[in-house]
Amino acid sequence: MVSFRKRSNIYFFTATNLNWLKILENKDHKQIVLNSLKFLHEEKRATIFAFVIMPNHIHLILRIEDGHKKHEVQRDFLKYTSQQLKFNLIKIDSPILDDILVNDKDRRYQIWERNPLWFELDNTNTLLQKLNYIHKNPLHKKWFLSELAEDYPFSSANFYMTGKDDFGFLTHYETIM
Repeated sequence: MVSFRKRSNIYFFTATNLNWLKILENKDHKQIVLNSLKFLHEEKRATIFAFVIMPNHIHLILRIEDGHKKHEVQRDFLKYTSQQLKFNLIKIDSPILDDILVNDKDRRYQIWERNPLWFELDNTNTLLQKLNYIHKNPLHKKWFLSELAEDYPFSSANFYMTGKDDFGFLTHYETIM
């Protein structure tokens, strides 16, 4: 087991759609999440080591880069994706709009559940366990979105199988060792 430096800022992150609604089933909605991950990478706010976009949640392994705070990256990522997803739901006149209507004082619609999960990764064994979990998520009998992890197009599994980054924002976890 290889431990990372004391404060590695490497995390397993999970965000879930409000009431586990399948907002991310739509390919355009998955693309909104991908675009936001690419933005985090290009702006050097986070390094993305792994991800999967499921129909109603996402999992990431990422490092928050120096000069940035975890809660700010989270806030901006979730706020941007929420706005873009809401705009598209309105554009396509989705019936999901009724299910995400909250009329809070700071918003009319809510896309993501509050308090997403953050779990700091401090050693290679835990990172590899979470990486495996992320990549096998689409294969779970509840979803069965793909027969092979590397064939699911909204995941980093193929990157780890082939080394080819079709998304333009992935970094192999071995770079942190």
